[in-house]
This record gives sequence, structure tokens and C-alpha cells, in this order.
Amino acid sequence: MKESSLSKKIQAIRGMNDLLPAQAPLWQYFEQQVRTLMGRYGYDEIRTPILEQTALFKRSIGEVTDIVEKEMYTFEDRNGDSLTLRPEGTASCVRAAMENGLLHNQTQRLWYQGPMFRHERPQKGRYRQFHQVGVETFGLEGPDIDAEVILLSARLWKQLGLFEHVTLELNSLGSPEARAAYRDKLVSYFEAHLDVLDEDSRRRLSTNPLRILDSKNPAMADMLADAPRLMDHLDAESREHFERLTAILDAAGIEYVINPRLVRGLDYYSRTVFEWTTEALGSQGTVCAGGRYDGLVEQLGGKPVPAVGFAMGIERLILLLETLELVPDAVHDTLDVYLLPMGEAAEAAALELAERLRDDLPALRLQLHCGGGGFKSRIRKADKSGARLALLLGEEELAENAVTLKFLREEREQRRLSRSELAPALADLLSEA
Repeated sequence: MKESSLSKKIQAIRGMNDLLPAQAPLWQYFEQQVRTLMGRYGYDEIRTPILEQTALFKRSIGEVTDIVEKEMYTFEDRNGDSLTLRPEGTASCVRAAMENGLLHNQTQRLWYQGPMFRHERPQKGRYRQFHQVGVETFGLEGPDIDAEVILLSARLWKQLGLFEHVTLELNSLGSPEARAAYRDKLVSYFEAHLDVLDEDSRRRLSTNPLRILDSKNPAMADMLADAPRLMDHLDAESREHFERLTAILDAAGIEYVINPRLVRGLDYYSRTVFEWTTEALGSQGTVCAGGRYDGLVEQLGGKPVPAVGFAMGIERLILLLETLELVPDAVHDTLDVYLLPMGEAAEAAALELAERLRDDLPALRLQLHCGGGGFKSRIRKADKSGARLALLLGEEELAENAVTLKFLREEREQRRLSRSELAPALADLLSEA
């Protein structure tokens, strides 16, 4: 007899993970660092839907990329329209900026954060629903804005304590015309080494040969090392752009490695491309990637607009902070006060007291005990809460219009305080921490 479907436990979809209360403070810490940083640089937040028309990603990312061919969550809705859960944020940001008139004779510095979706093999730090922070700038064509988005990301690494653990890799893809000429040379080279190419690279040979350069197959390493270098085939304007960018980074003291095999996986990039990588997470070492995509707005039906940006995976960066033990102690701060009413009469009074303390001390982290139980049970819950202090409110305290303050983490005598003394005393104790 088949087990009833009603009796089966429903579990999360593979690769789509819950964020539990114990993990949330670290995410909040990271998100606050990002939000503060973006404000300091004058970047404005934009929020876009997680569902878009499938054509948006086919036209922007490229139909022969792995994302479009293998990884997108695409379905038809009831009207027969093909919709896709966004696999990345740039295309949605460009669509929103175009649709809402943000690009005509304007410059924009935008940022976003939120979930993205790709149907790839789940592994540590890489999930099917994952979260990204992204930056997109529009209307600025010089290398100064390329440098700014790189310096912005570098400042985030410094804020998080990661700067010494990441490496900046740079390359230039040149203009579309120069890249097309280089593509022909590259295809000729690969055709002369067909016996070395793996199956995936042979498939890409006719569709996206530059992506072969990014192969991690060790059997192809020597052949790839001798392949023609895109940097040697740049047009003059792209070469000057790249030289000016590196000069700015040199002056700012940002070290980098020029990686001729860095091509990025999306079709819309041109000129500057970059990645921040780390060796602390094994082979999956990229924690932030981006570059210039001057042709994307036109590709999506708008007038040409220069653009540059980046995206970083939050899960990867959270994992990196934990791996390197760079999570600040303050992230794990819990409650300041656990308020314990004793008896029915005290319960109503405790609710009123809790609200008054929250009014008087806006930074106070206070939890009110609910659910009854004996004295020992309530004290155990107070201790388990992680709070530094407990406030006891029973019949005696009600009669005296007072509260008993008990230290849960320190060997200090408990104190009886009048209601008027309580808020100032708590403020003093919290300032000691």
C-alpha cells in the first residue's frame, strides 16, 4: 500500500536552503556593511522582480552560454508567455533602467541585492537559489568609473577584513571588432589542437570559443598557455583604456594580476573584465566578478550607453568569512535583558514595563518571558536566551513599584531598583559592555 502523500514530509527543494535564526545575524552584518558602503559612494538602490521574460536573458546573456542552455529556470505561464527566474542581476537592472527612463542623457550609479536562480549542481557555497550584491553604472565611458567600482569592492574587502585574502585579476576583451578578429585566430589555433580539446571545448569551438580559455581541465593547460593572447590583439582605444585603468589602480595602491585567460562567461562584456579570487575556498575561488558592457543597452533595444558593474555572491562571502574566522564577536551579540514576570498580575505589568523600557532605551535588546512555567524553568529560559541581565517582576516588586535586576553572566549581587531608577541603571550597565 502506497504511503499517503499527506503523510510525507515536505522538504526544501534541493539547492534552495533555509536561512536559520542562528545564521541570520551574519547575513545582516554583511548586508549592513554593503548598504553603508554604497551610501558612502553615492550609489542608489534598485529592486527588480525575480521573474522576467525569458527573451531578456537570451538576448543579453547569449543563447549559447551555459546559463541559457543548461541552467535557467524557465516555464510558460497560463497565458503561454515564457518566463524565467532571473539567473543574474545585470540584465534585469538594464531592463528596469531602460523601461523607467533612467538612461537618457543621464548617468546612474545603482546597486541591488537579492536572490538569483540557476539549475546547477549544488555544492558548498553555491546553490540553486543564491543571493548576490551587484553594482551597475551607466553613462560613464572612461576608465575612472572602471577604477571606482574596483576600488569600491576593495574597500568592502578592507571593511570585512578580507583584503589580504583576495587577489584582483584583470583583463581587457577589447572592442567587439577587435575581439571578432581575435576570435578567428583563436579558432584556427584550437582547430590545430583538436586532439587536446575536451568534449565541452569542442562544443564551444563553434559557438563561444573564448570560453575555452577559461577551462579548468588540467589536460588542456599547456595548450591553453600557448594560445594567442587577446591582450596582444587589442584595438588602440581599448589598449589606452586599459593602460589608464591600471595606472589609476597603481596610484591607489591596488595590486592586481593581468590574466589573459579571464574572459567571463556572459556575452555582453567588452573591454575591462575583472575578478576577485581567493585560495581559501578551494577550486571555486571567485568571490566577485564584473566588467564593462557598453553594448548591452543597445542589444536590448535602447540607444548605446556605456556601462560597467560587478556582482558578488553572498553565500560565498559568508563562507569565506567563516572559513577565515573573520566574523566579528558583535555579530553573535544576543539579548541584553530577559524580563521575567512571576504570576498573572505581573504579566500585564511586565508588558507595560517592557514597552516603556523600549521607549526609554531604543538600543535595548529585551525579550519578555511568555508561556508561564515555574521559577526554575523561567530562570533556565532566561539563561538559555543568552541575555546578560534578567529582570524579575513578582508580587513583592509590584508592591514596591520596583524590579529585581539579576546578573546572568557575571558574579555580581542582584539589585532591587525602583521603576524610576531602572532605565538609567540599564543604560549605565550597557555602556560597560
